Amino acid sequence: MPRPHRSGRPRRPRTLHGLAAALLSGLLVAAASGTGAAAAGGPPPRRAAAEADAYWTPERMATALPAGQRAGSAGGGGGTGSRAQAAPVPPSHPFDGLPQVGTFFWTDGNDTGRFCGGTVVRSPHRDLAVSAAHCLRSPDPKKRLTFVPQYHDGLKPHGVFPVEDIYIDQRYYDLGTDRGARWDYTVLRLGERDDGESVQDVVGGFGLGIRPGYAHRNVRLIGYPGSSDAKYPKPLDCSSSTHRYTSTDPNAPGDFLEIACAGYVGGTSGGPFLVRGEDGYEVIGVIGGYHTGGDTPDISYSSYFTDDLLELYLDAVDDGRSADDRSADR
Repeated sequence: MPRPHRSGRPRRPRTLHGLAAALLSGLLVAAASGTGAAAAGGPPPRRAAAEADAYWTPERMATALPAGQRAGSAGGGGGTGSRAQAAPVPPSHPFDGLPQVGTFFWTDGNDTGRFCGGTVVRSPHRDLAVSAAHCLRSPDPKKRLTFVPQYHDGLKPHGVFPVEDIYIDQRYYDLGTDRGARWDYTVLRLGERDDGESVQDVVGGFGLGIRPGYAHRNVRLIGYPGSSDAKYPKPLDCSSSTHRYTSTDPNAPGDFLEIACAGYVGGTSGGPFLVRGEDGYEVIGVIGGYHTGGDTPDISYSSYFTDDLLELYLDAVDDGRSADDRSADR
């Protein structure tokens, strides 16, 4: 079972941030053909993928609960919300998803299935994804933690990829989901599919937007709802705009991306905010942050992507390089 890395080390030299920008924009191409290292004590990567694929049947994926939801309780947005709607809320609609966006599944300490959204981002070792930290912050065990790209209708169209490492900012652990809401993001390093293919080679990846600004006119929001009339719910898709929201809650301080999209109930956490860039889509946010994503299904939030997320990304890249080196020495 992968254990979260708690990143809180000193800043890197400024020159490395220039290299990181090239990595994130896809301008620097790196060959990464080796296998990643398995989590300590776990099975070899390809066997781990085969075991995860066998365990996560359509029935088990369908009965998984959103991260943090109590068994037997109903999913969905909580509260009545504190902000009045100034304009009609753009509608969402179900669709079959995008190959780069999918669902993390795992079982908790009670063997209850859990899930949260995630997105593959481009990286030199072609093995990274981003999600919301509140999904994975709990010390409760996360067994069989697996990423299923473009999960929909009970299908695994691109296979499964076991999670090898989780990277969360130390301040999010120390301050908690409210006071630490500014750091509600995580980077995950994924193992290979059972045929040895890396996730980015299979489905591609999006850019990672660091300090992307708050105001965007055309943003695509994708999320996996935790409640639906369908046996196998589809992901939701919505196009809307974002702006800056400065929290008025002293227990959850910070500035966040805010977007209005209808119907994003519990379970959509971790889903990406996508904008078009020069090289295709960029991820500029993930559903989370302020009140772990919002108080109503029609308004969603994201922590603002700063150099703190970049540090997590670079940690994951470094560890991926080390895993490749270990594999090459075998």
